[in-house]
Amino acid sequence: MIKLIASDLDGTLLLNGAQTLNPVVFDQIRALKKMGILFVAASGRQYANLRRLFAPVADDIAYICENGCICFYEDKKILKTVMDRQLGQEIMRAIWDKDGAEILLSGENTSYLQPKKESYAHHMEYVVKNNVTIVDDIFAVPEEYFKISVYEETGIGSSSQYWQEMFGDRATVVTSGNEWLDMIPQNINKGVALQKMQEYLNITPEESMAFGDNYNDIEMLEQVKYNYVMENAPEDILATTKYRTRQVETVLEELITNHFEEEKA
Repeated sequence: MIKLIASDLDGTLLLNGAQTLNPVVFDQIRALKKMGILFVAASGRQYANLRRLFAPVADDIAYICENGCICFYEDKKILKTVMDRQLGQEIMRAIWDKDGAEILLSGENTSYLQPKKESYAHHMEYVVKNNVTIVDDIFAVPEEYFKISVYEETGIGSSSQYWQEMFGDRATVVTSGNEWLDMIPQNINKGVALQKMQEYLNITPEESMAFGDNYNDIEMLEQVKYNYVMENAPEDILATTKYRTRQVETVLEELITNHFEEEKA
């Protein structure tokens, strides 16, 4: 019996660059809750951003944020992992020195930016809708570092290997969308976070389902029995999972319909 369903956002529940959820998802989450199934939003996004996205059901779901650095259940923090400050400063310096690359420094409640281009700050605040703090010197931010991201407006694909070679031996380095690459503490990922949540809730991998589409989802997909990858995902990710789908809502609707039909019978 399924007791937990985790889903990535960008490229999975949010398709084709969408920044708002299909309203049917909220009805499905409510139906899942009645069935005793917890929905988990699992994303590279910050907690405040995710709560806004899921506003109609924000108190009914759990959250894996910042690609696994911070997790919340019933507004209680159940996992928090921070990055070594010296390493974080080195990463940010490398991003700052690279043409066309912007820094996103994730604190617990806000994203710190020292934008090279005004359009980047606008994108983060009004399109992505993060909590954003613009600073004059991002290297002087006193808060603990959770995740440090590279944003390249022209696409991250051509430089992902560059970042992997530079920091992959000291941090978890994963692409998180067409323009994004995330660097988080080593040995932390969505899968580790999901395992922590499963243990906290006494839910097994055999009672869990997950949806994803990118390299930062692989460990999460491996942590569940029922793992769905989006049909347009890279081939090497498609090869790691048992199930495929074009739309998360389709699978959720089938699960809900079958449950209530069985109840009627």
